[in-house]
Order: sequence, then C-alpha cells, then structure tokens
Amino acid sequence: MSIHLVCALLITVLSSSALAQLSPKEQAAKVRGLILYNQYKTVTATPFLTVAAEAGDYEAQYFLAESLRTKNHYMTTEARHWYEAAAQGDLYAMIQLGRSKNDICDLKNDCPKDKKKPVEWLNEARDLAKPKAEAGDAEAMYIMYELTLEKNWLAKSASAGFALAQYWMAVGYKQGDEFLLPWKRTEAIEKWFKASAEGGYPKSMMEYAAILYEKGDMDGFRHWNEQAALAGYASTVYGYGSDLAHEPDKYGFPFDIIKGYALVYSLRELDGGGGIQARVESKLPKIAAKMTPEQIIEAKEFAQKWKITHPPLSFFPDKLSR
Repeated sequence: MSIHLVCALLITVLSSSALAQLSPKEQAAKVRGLILYNQYKTVTATPFLTVAAEAGDYEAQYFLAESLRTKNHYMTTEARHWYEAAAQGDLYAMIQLGRSKNDICDLKNDCPKDKKKPVEWLNEARDLAKPKAEAGDAEAMYIMYELTLEKNWLAKSASAGFALAQYWMAVGYKQGDEFLLPWKRTEAIEKWFKASAEGGYPKSMMEYAAILYEKGDMDGFRHWNEQAALAGYASTVYGYGSDLAHEPDKYGFPFDIIKGYALVYSLRELDGGGGIQARVESKLPKIAAKMTPEQIIEAKEFAQKWKITHPPLSFFPDKLSR
C-alpha cells in the first residue's frame, strides 16, 4: 500500500493489536465507508461503517461515531455508544469522549450511573499514550499534544517525522504563535511544510507549493500540485486538471486536454461531497468545447483507469474533528 493511500484513508491507530479480524465483506464495507467519510459524505458512509463497527473494528466504530456526531452536531446516544466501543482500543475515541460536553443524556439528565466523566477518558488516554510517546512513538507524541496542548509534544512529534504534527508546526508559525524574527519565521514555516509534504500530507504539499510559487520556483510549484493530485486530494485534482487543460493556462503546465478533462470529470463521483460539484459542472463544458467527441470518450476512459490505479478522492478531514 502506497504512502499516499495510507494518508488518504487516515485510519492509523496506536492500539492495532486488538482490532477485530474482519471478513472480506466486512473489510470491503469498512474501506468503502472510510472513502465516503473522507469525501464528506458521512450519511452515505454510515451503513458501510456500521457493518465493520458491528463486527468489532475500532477504526470503523470511531469513524461511525464521528459521522453520527457531526451529522447531528452534538453527542447523540448512538454516537456515544460507538465512541465507547472504539475507546476499548482507540485513543482518538477516548479524546473525543473527553472533549464531549452536554451530550444528549446530560441534557435529559438520564446518563447511566457508570458513565465515565470526560476527564476520566482524557486521563486514560494520557496514561496509555505517554509511555508510547516517551518510547519514541511519533503519533503518540502528537496525541500527547492534543491532550495537553503543550507545544513541546508537538515539536517532538514533528521532529520524529509525524507529517500531521509537522503541518501544525508550520501553521502555528504562520499564525505567529511564537516570537521569531521575520526571516526565521519564514524559514520555519517553509521547513515544516516541506517536511510534511515530503511525508505525504497533501495539505502541506499545497502549502509548500504556494511558498515555492512566491519564490518564483514554478517547477517546484507544479511538482507539488501534481503530487497532491496523485495522492487524491480532491481540491487539487480539480485545479491540476484545469491547469492541464489550460482552462486557464496560468502556471505553465504542459497541455494535456485528455488528462485534464479526465481529472475534472472524475470529481463527479463526489456527487456534492465537499461542495465542489458546481465548479466541476461549470468547468467541464469549457474544456469540452476545445475537444472532439472522440477525445471526450477517450478522456472518460482515462478517468476510469485513473480511478483504478490511484488513491481514492479525499478532502483529508482532520481525524479529530471539532
């Protein structure tokens, strides 16, 4: 499995030893559910995730809980059930339970007597993550940062190579979280976005591409746009396809109208996910106006081959959604 596909699915956990052994059908449902979740189609993802969640898979349970909570905008009884199931082996679930405030049972004043308090979940997550972090686990270091908001844990995670931590290090410097001389701040931002991009995180690829563009490095800018598109980052697939079709030609990409149309056309499968549909429907006719009917057929065939040979489209939502 490529690093891009791993990054696209964003399904890493620290406690994988207790994951359920899924049947091929259950595993297929889980993968499909995760793809839909990462395309902001949580309602459609729910039945697929439920199949694997009911089979005992912690990752599926976690993302099912995320889907239910974000859809309803509060912690429902069903969402809490799946977070608690996932929390038997998933630290992210513990964090979300620890961050929950006034879920539905609190509002109705009928919570179970044995319900753990949020602080108890956070303490349990800290007790599990800290030994791993101290042993050098980069993701555990990042989780310690999420639990404590202590910047040194984020820095340690970034230095240990965790791409998401590197991204947030760069964002922090960009937002002026620490006092640095202007040129030092610029160096730090570029350093961490570059490291994160090289680690496979598409959002950082685009941030680093923007830095290179400002420096006049058009080859570098085009390279990282292509890499983000290859990783399946839906927003970049749209831009990259438009650029290849020279609709418009702003950044000097080589003209490839077949591939350009194909990439923009491939985004139709999002079916409204991520709010990109209107842009796609507006762009395709403009590209098609420069093509023959035979070229359009070829482009649609190219889109099918691309889908088979590349990671699924994703908007790469944060695993710990707010």
